Amino acid sequence: MFRAFLIKYAEIGVKGKNRYLFEDALVHQMKFALKKCQGEFSIHKSQGRIYVEAQGEFDFEEAVDKLKNVFGISGICPVVYVEDEGFGKLKERILAYVDEVYPDKHRTFKVHSRRARKEYPMESMEINAALGEAILQAYPEMSVDVHEPEILLNVEIREKIYIYSETIPGPGGMPVGTGGKAMLLLSGGIDSPVAGYMIAKRGVKLDAVYFHAPPYTSEWAKQKVVDLAKIVSRYVGPIWLHIINFTDIQLYIHEKCPHEELTIIMRRYMMRIAEAIAVETGCLGLVTGESIGQVASQTMQSLAATNEVCQLPVYRPLIGFDKQEIVEVAGRIGTFETSILPYEDCCTIFVAKHPVTKPNVKVIRRHEQNLDEKIDQLVKTALETKELVIAEG
Repeated sequence: MFRAFLIKYAEIGVKGKNRYLFEDALVHQMKFALKKCQGEFSIHKSQGRIYVEAQGEFDFEEAVDKLKNVFGISGICPVVYVEDEGFGKLKERILAYVDEVYPDKHRTFKVHSRRARKEYPMESMEINAALGEAILQAYPEMSVDVHEPEILLNVEIREKIYIYSETIPGPGGMPVGTGGKAMLLLSGGIDSPVAGYMIAKRGVKLDAVYFHAPPYTSEWAKQKVVDLAKIVSRYVGPIWLHIINFTDIQLYIHEKCPHEELTIIMRRYMMRIAEAIAVETGCLGLVTGESIGQVASQTMQSLAATNEVCQLPVYRPLIGFDKQEIVEVAGRIGTFETSILPYEDCCTIFVAKHPVTKPNVKVIRRHEQNLDEKIDQLVKTALETKELVIAEG
């Protein structure tokens, strides 16, 4: 029955003179999402509306699932449309729509028409009354409720006439790419994929960096991170995942620095390396999955100590989330089951038994001087030997 969708957006509607830029970005993301669907689709804008029309046979559920992953969409409305062949034809189509979509007629309803084409010979109130009367005559078990109807029949008079009554929720947010690009520090845990999702929802395109430590972490651990990047890419498009061999750097820090400071010093070098790649690839900031107080390396003092080595801003979308809230989002976006697979990442192998929770930056800097002999060369080698995987779900 349904051959088209009306796409609703929320925040984009208040963008003023720049709105068309956000609409164009949304159309681009929708085209990318629908490329993987069975069938061909055309997408066009019309007076503050975006329409997706199937050009032949297509899988309805598949198309809806793909559109539900596109940031910027607040609602997906399956529509039927008729050519303007007179009001009698419109009444026939409305009655057929109600009969097919709502087999149980014991419902309340309201007709809401919008006459975008002002030369149409009837005004909106006349259309509402005439269509409502036709429905009541055809289906007397139905009744009108103008305040809280069970069925809201929308009729939009445009070049064609569109009829719809259902709105499938979209993810909201802003179209990916309208907020610049950032570098996500992606681990195999629960938090960082969710952080990537949350920042992307604000329109930010993502690259990612993963710190691998063979043989202390297995190839399964690396594949787990690649799989997580692929899942996140369903929402943000292809992710360029930079894989850094961090083993020699970790071992050197383990050898030269106090054990209670291992986590914070390793984290500082991860941030330095991630920032170097971010600058090289045109990213405007770093993104991490940190949340205040969740672990020892995520106290206010520890976060300040890691921030201290960065020139780029560090974004932490989960900073005020508790673990259960993060887990709920991970379950909703499909990363949770992969995140809990039992493959350790490099952070968990070299964890100190009693990590410092309130690091003093001056003390940390002084202890990092123990690394002066080799650390710059180790970082250089890690950057030169990084592996690039383009993750696409």
